[in-house]
Amino acid sequence: MKQVKTFADYMNDDERVSPAEREKINFEIDLIGKLIEAREQKGLSQRELAELSGVKQPAIARLESMKTTPQIDTLFKILNPLGYTLSIVPLKSDAIDNRI
Repeated sequence: MKQVKTFADYMNDDERVSPAEREKINFEIDLIGKLIEAREQKGLSQRELAELSGVKQPAIARLESMKTTPQIDTLFKILNPLGYTLSIVPLKSDAIDNRI
């Protein structure tokens, strides 16, 4: 295995991180980033979001620090008071082909 010097080199090395793993990691980073952004835009602390969502504050902290991967039902509980939901959309490359 070749030596890597940066995290980007590591992430882009298919011998270390498969394209599927890379896609999953990038999705989780984007998802959690949007969740934090939405919470902050609403002016909510983790504790306040916990009270609104019914998800305990330590669980929200673990999710936001990416120490755990959230279950779908937990995401719905957290996203709802933030005014968001989850949806499935076509990949960008398919979006042109799937236009109505």
